[in-house]
Amino acid sequence: MAVDNDYKGYRGEALTTLQKFSALIWSDIEVLTADGTYKGRVLPRSETADDKHIVIKLVSGYNIGIASSRVLDIKVTGRKEAHYKIPEKEFPYDPRKPRVKLLGTGGTIASRLDYRTGAVIPAFSPGELYGSVPELADICNLETEKLYGVFSENMGPEQWIGTAEAIGKEIEKGVQGIVIGHGTDTMHHTAAILSFMVQNSPVPIVMVGSQRSSDRPSSDAALNLMHSVKTAAESDIAEVLVCMFGPTSDDYGLLHRGTRVRKMHSSYRSTFRTIGDIPIAMVSREKITPLRQDYKRRRRDNNVIINTAFEEKVGIVYYYPNMKPDIIDSMIDNGYRGIVIAGTGLGHVNKPVYSALKRAKEKNVAVYMTVQTLWGYVQMYVYDTGRDMMELGVVPCANMLPEVAYMKLGWALGQSEDLEVVKKIMLTPVNGEITEREPSNGYLILQGGIPEVEEFISKYRK
Repeated sequence: MAVDNDYKGYRGEALTTLQKFSALIWSDIEVLTADGTYKGRVLPRSETADDKHIVIKLVSGYNIGIASSRVLDIKVTGRKEAHYKIPEKEFPYDPRKPRVKLLGTGGTIASRLDYRTGAVIPAFSPGELYGSVPELADICNLETEKLYGVFSENMGPEQWIGTAEAIGKEIEKGVQGIVIGHGTDTMHHTAAILSFMVQNSPVPIVMVGSQRSSDRPSSDAALNLMHSVKTAAESDIAEVLVCMFGPTSDDYGLLHRGTRVRKMHSSYRSTFRTIGDIPIAMVSREKITPLRQDYKRRRRDNNVIINTAFEEKVGIVYYYPNMKPDIIDSMIDNGYRGIVIAGTGLGHVNKPVYSALKRAKEKNVAVYMTVQTLWGYVQMYVYDTGRDMMELGVVPCANMLPEVAYMKLGWALGQSEDLEVVKKIMLTPVNGEITEREPSNGYLILQGGIPEVEEFISKYRK
């Protein structure tokens, strides 16, 4: 029993190594390895973890795993059991400040890891959020409601519809802004569908998440939360927005339109980018700076259109060379009513797939084409390939992003079974998902390593 308490989660080689040097969990240690010396605190391990690594939290706040086979010596310098309970303070009410409602879906924006259990402790009540980020009280009167508790990959029609309906109810109650806490992995999907399900909003609807948890020294959680709440409380941008880090530094966040945003890096804090356009605004703790003026403005009424009709039998297919028609055939056989293709180049697939596209048309399945390049437009009139596919019923989606087209097609098919009506809905812009042109500064990818780019970024790299 002592082994279980003192070496929680450790077994095999790792356990033997810790016992050899009498280093219990929560011990402050200096570890001499074949690769150098590390200082930190021994953390518990999950029961499903391997038996070959010792995990420590470095003085810097980061966690690392050290292979027990590389350990030469361990010096114990102290021991203090860690508790990561989030402080809770009563959120102060100020009648002069606007009301903001934070709706949680499971992507906890402010949290800490409980290293005794390995579980994430969410900070969600106003008191917990105030305890974690007291600056929020300088901005607004914050109210919170947990709608769901799911990882973002498990968000689906049930959660999208429920979130849209909750937004409608809060607007009717007169809140001045809404923040939606969401996991980052599928945040751009949810931002897109909410842009269609929630229209004519009189207040900002701001989606926010964090790439790094609050117990990490490089966490973006607190700043993202402050930026999103400030936007919801003070901005005149009455649209569905994604609010996340702008640069990798802590200088400011960016407000991205919900239909033109995409997560573009698995771990960077500045992972979200506006594609084929520029962000709507910059936001810092001091101010909100619009970058464009073609956004919908805040109003004083409580009117909003909530339209949550959605057809679940819609899929998205990423075309690849040598694709066989059976992929699309299987979707038709399984009752799919809509298919979005992310095609090559200007919107192409190979000729063997044509038979499946013809069958989709015969079965009244809506098929729409986007481009897997992300930037740029579908242009199916340029080559015979594109014209042939249009004859088979494939509809080009201009510069709509693949994930946005997927979301909009599900929503459009929820409105009508008539594919001509669906086509009209799909090709009529609701909120910037299709634009007449992409500005020259809407496509900027800097290629590192070449002299002119290195000279430019050296002025700003921190």
